[in-house]
Amino acid sequence: MRILQVCSARTLGGGERHVAELANALAKRGHEVYLALAPRSPLAEKLLDVPQQNIFTVRMRNALDVWSALRLARLVREHRIEVVHAHLARDYPLASLAVRRYAQLVITRHVLFPLSRFHSLTLKKVARVIAVSKAVERALLSQRIFDGGKIRVIHNGINLKRFESARDVAARAAVRAKLGSDGRLLVGTVGSLLPMKGHEDFVRAAALIALRREDADFVIIGDEEARHREHRAQIEKLIADLNLQKRVRLMRWPDELAPFYAALDVYVSASRSEAFGLSIVEAMACGGAVVATATEGAQEIIEDGATGLIVPVGDAEKIAEAVAALLEDEAERNRLGARAREDVSNRFSLERMVEATERAYMDALGVV
Repeated sequence: MRILQVCSARTLGGGERHVAELANALAKRGHEVYLALAPRSPLAEKLLDVPQQNIFTVRMRNALDVWSALRLARLVREHRIEVVHAHLARDYPLASLAVRRYAQLVITRHVLFPLSRFHSLTLKKVARVIAVSKAVERALLSQRIFDGGKIRVIHNGINLKRFESARDVAARAAVRAKLGSDGRLLVGTVGSLLPMKGHEDFVRAAALIALRREDADFVIIGDEEARHREHRAQIEKLIADLNLQKRVRLMRWPDELAPFYAALDVYVSASRSEAFGLSIVEAMACGGAVVATATEGAQEIIEDGATGLIVPVGDAEKIAEAVAALLEDEAERNRLGARAREDVSNRFSLERMVEATERAYMDALGVV
């Protein structure tokens, strides 16, 4: 198949890592894969299996960027694209205009937020809608924009081999040394610097744990798309206000996240809302003990007490209690981590995701 992936993201969060993994895997499976990315997109350097001549820069400023829609339409015609797959809400209308009669439109919904009336008017040509979780499917059905028969639930998948290799003892030690946490316990979280990701709850939980343990450090990995980085500044201020500058590190995205997950003793997802939770799956794949707030996505991934621990949303004290208990009990951390790794291998492999996505494309094209 000739497939055009459309993604205007300016930062590299879980949804964007999903796009890169999907595009690379489809290319390796023999499909002719193209990408339309925003200028200076961090996705470009992650597309190791897609020919460079198939990666195009398109402005894609917003959902009303007609020039970008025309540019996408030209790409569709010139490369005889069969499927256009868009991943962000602001890209959906542009992709819809681009397909016209030349290709089939597939969109992936990565979040729980409702689509707008504008989307209901512009997405009549959608052939298939991929929901990354059952929670997203329920949200889509409640809006009644799409016929239920067009929706497919396909959980995000990950490259398990990449995370298995990250568990190497030397790699783990190197990351911990870089973070200045040699010989200390390490608790971390990953996520774009947005209020809904709950990073401030993570910092408050860190403060509570720090009162009880002198041997634990904390790290947040993420970045912010907003030009002035207001939320990053708020997190940094909270760290300073709680006198945690020597205990909590705030870092931008590294080139590779797998070694970071493997270096942690406990991974925390403190999100206020999570449609799926790719970082949770990645941490579990590294055999990490995970504490996650009871978001829709986390509850779809984690079996509480078996493959991780679930705590109430927005409750820093409960987060701290769960993390502190795991820091005290290495055997329990290892038990949860082993079960988590096995579960991820069975349910969230990249191969399963790609095969399911291929079936959605073939459904869209009417191929039996």
